[in-house]
Amino acid sequence: MSDESARTINGRFATREAADRAIEHLTQEHGINRGDVFVQAIGSRNTSGATPSGGDAPSRDSETIRADAPTEGELEVSADVREQDLPAARRAFEEAGAVHVTVS
Repeated sequence: MSDESARTINGRFATREAADRAIEHLTQEHGINRGDVFVQAIGSRNTSGATPSGGDAPSRDSETIRADAPTEGELEVSADVREQDLPAARRAFEEAGAVHVTVS
């Protein structure tokens, strides 16, 4: 985003499911360009979040957690948004389950 009034909002999420939900809300409900939204593992290890979720979590039929989906820590979603979109972006992060939100 080349707009000089752009700010970066960051949110940390315990699961990939929550991070994906935040991205969905930002792009589909608030019109944030997907090219301005980024997701990465916190730290150097690949991870699907700090806890199993979605298809990685035990189901009603099985107590087994998938072993091939690493749970090595939180995920960070960051988005470059216009100043006026910050309140909506913060709400989207919080409603999706962000454990920590910052703006820079």
